[in-house]
This record gives sequence, structure tokens and C-alpha cells, in this order.
Amino acid sequence: MTDGRLYIDGQWTDGRGDGFASFDPATEARVWRGNEASTDQVGHAVAAARAAFPDWADRPRADRIAAMKRYQAALKARAPAFAEAISRETGKALWETTAELGAMAGKVDISIRAYDERTGERTAETAFGLATLRHRPHGVAAVLGPFNFPGHLPNGHIVPALLAGDTVVFKPSEETPYAGQLIAECLAEADLPAGVFNLVQGGRDVGATLLDQPIDALMFTGSGAAGSHFRKKFADDPHVILALELGGNNPLVVWDAADAEAVAGIIVQSAFVTTGQRCSCARRLILPEGPAGDAIIAAVDGFVDRLIFAPWDSTPEPYGGPLISKRAAEQALSALQQRIGMGAKVIRPSGPVDNLPAAFVRPAILDVTGVDVPDEEMFAPFLSVTRVASFDDTIAAANATRYGLSAGLVSDDPANWDRFIRRIRAGVVNFNRPTTGAAGDMPFGGLGASGNHRPSAYYAADYCAYPVASFEAGAVRNIEGEMKGLR
Repeated sequence: MTDGRLYIDGQWTDGRGDGFASFDPATEARVWRGNEASTDQVGHAVAAARAAFPDWADRPRADRIAAMKRYQAALKARAPAFAEAISRETGKALWETTAELGAMAGKVDISIRAYDERTGERTAETAFGLATLRHRPHGVAAVLGPFNFPGHLPNGHIVPALLAGDTVVFKPSEETPYAGQLIAECLAEADLPAGVFNLVQGGRDVGATLLDQPIDALMFTGSGAAGSHFRKKFADDPHVILALELGGNNPLVVWDAADAEAVAGIIVQSAFVTTGQRCSCARRLILPEGPAGDAIIAAVDGFVDRLIFAPWDSTPEPYGGPLISKRAAEQALSALQQRIGMGAKVIRPSGPVDNLPAAFVRPAILDVTGVDVPDEEMFAPFLSVTRVASFDDTIAAANATRYGLSAGLVSDDPANWDRFIRRIRAGVVNFNRPTTGAAGDMPFGGLGASGNHRPSAYYAADYCAYPVASFEAGAVRNIEGEMKGLR
């Protein structure tokens, strides 16, 4: 068990509010214990970030790059221990958390390239002098992290923000405070100036207190409901830049695909990787009516039998682990039962996993054809199947959601892809690959209830700085010759 602390204005300090803890959902052992930040401490963190901003923003960009390279080195040095810590706190398999640490370190180089490409400087000569494009940081950025990728996802906001010259106040998910503390420790090793990065810990009340402070940007990864709340909160304050990376009720369409076993692997990886706790997981599977669809369902059902769900340090290595908590499992099973009560047909039931803690749930598959189920994300290994009569019907069914994060098509016919990619409404759209496939050097985000048109990953540079257009003459001169209508 690790005792937690806050990191404010370059100093480690104890919280003063209520105590809380995080637990390994695979073993129920306590991982971290600490106190929430008090209201005064949250205010101090924002004030420290505000005071540090002018100097940090004005430093040569090479200085900020050097600082992020030092952070990258700290991540690499700590990678095995950091990955194990995330596995302990989330229950995720070690193969997955090891990949998460690799993505965190890789984010530094990707963000440097993205800044140069998307938000650098450009100058062109004109008749009067120069036309110059620059980008300037916003100021103090509040970063609220999620629990499912507690290192990689907040890191994807923090690194480009610091490179751009913003200062940061970070509040991790209350489910994964230890991962947040480890990010802060790596940034402390990078020797940033005091106040440039600050860590506060706590639950929703601490997050709400942070957003009541005079911030300049909110960078958030989480649920669509939370994103809707933040849109409303800042509707009358356009000064605050919102970068919202939200969830999705993501469709995966299969049409004209002959190899049912190959298709099943793509479906399973789309729906059940990370025990369904990725915002890009397929929640809805859209299949043809008749024998072709029946064969795919049978192949998926058989493939799921091969998946190992167990504690993260088990032998053999598991495919997946538990949900983040017993409470999350209870809520997910309740949502599943709601759909069954509405008339959904059970193809594969969920339930406990081999007498493991209650956070473990088995993958479930429901047929919801003709059932008006809620258009909501179930953040669990649950997949809903809809059967349709034509390819046009698949696109209509896929788009029948207020979300728009990820989508996918599996098909042997490239002509189907040509139609699908033109008509589908989603920010990540994959062909013959899992819906969860993404890359740090591409944009990642959605529309509708899935985001606000500020995708992260490579495009995070866009929301970390604003453009400034300048028209510059080297000396004062008379411009009457450029003016019309003079006497």
C-alpha cells in the first residue's frame, strides 16, 4: 500500500480533506491511501499555475522540449514498476499496462512533431513586410483523468499542453489516484519550474472545486453525461477551451464476409478487450439476417469461450481482468438486465467469473433486434446484436445513435467500404480492423455526445494553443497610398 500526497507549487504536501483509498479490483487489496485536496489547496494549485504561466510560456520552446524529454526518460526508467502499479489499481492485464507505458513515453516525440506541424510558426513576405502566423498557449489547463487508461489518457493532454506553454492542474480519477501520483513523480523528476505542473487528488467535489477556479482550459476524458455537464457549465464562458473526449455507443457492421472465424476475432477484440472498458469498444454488432449472420454469432460465441479473465498477475496470462470496481460491475449488470427486461434475447449470459471478486463479469451477448433499448454506453464486456435485411439498413442502424466516436466495417467487398466511409458519422472508422484500433500520430475523438470536435492524440496540439495572425512592417511609414476616399 502506498501513501498518497499532493504536488502543488513544486512541493509535495498532504491533503487536508477527507481520506480515501484505491483498491485492486482483482484482489480487493488496498493499493493507495491519501487525503483529498481541500478547497484552499485546489485554489493554491491554480494560483501557482497562474503565477508560473508567464515565465513558462515565454521560455524558448527548446527549454520546454528538454523538460518533456526528461519526463520521457523518467517514464522509461520507471516503466516496469509503473505498469505494475496500473495493473494493481485497475486490474488490467500486465501486457496491456506495459503497452500503456510505452504509449506514454512515445507521446512526447509525437507531440513535438504535432506541435511543429499543426501549431508552429509560419512567415511569408508581403509588399509591406511580413505576414506571420504564431500560436500562443491558453494559460492554466485543468486536466481531469479517467480510470480505464489512467496513465496514457491524461498524459495525452498534459504533454502537449506543457509543450505549448500552458501550465497544468491535474486531478486523476478517484478510482486511480496512484497512477496520477506516479505521473506527478515523473514530472517532478523532470525538474519543471515550480507551479508549472500541479497534482490534486479527490472525488467529484474536488473536480467541481477545480472547475470553479479561474482556469483557461478544461481537458477531460470520460463519460458523455459528464461532458454534457461541462458544456452547460461553461456555455456562458467561451474563454475556457473545452477538449472533451467522451464515450460512444459504437457500431460494428459485418456484411459480405465469408470467413466467420476471422470475423469473430475482429468482433471479440472490438467488444471485449480491456473487459469492455475502452471508449472505442464496439457496443453494437449489426449483422445480416439469415444463415450468414447466424454463423457469425456462433463463431463469436465460441471464440469468447477461449478468453481468459483472471487477476492481472495470473498464469497463464489473462486476456482481461475485472471491471474497475464492484460498484461498476453492479451498475453494468443492472443495465444489462434492463435490456433483457425490455425484451432483448440472451445469446450469451453474463455472470461471475470462477468465484473471483465481484468486479469480475463474464462477457455477454444480447440480440436486441426490434427492441427499443437505451442509446447509452455500457462500459463493460457486453455486446448487443441487431439483425438487418440490407446494407443500406446497416448504415441506418449504425448511425441511429446520438454518439459518434468509433465505428467499423468488416467485409470482403471494398465497394461496401466506399459507401460506409462516406455515410457513417464517427471520428474513428476502421475497415476489417477492430473498432479499438487507434494511433497516437492520428486524431482520436468523436462528434455528437462523443466529443466537441476537438480530437486528441495528434490533434491535441490544436486545443493547447490558439493562433495569432500578425501583419508586420519593419518601420513606421505613411500608408496613405493604401487608403481610398481621401480629400
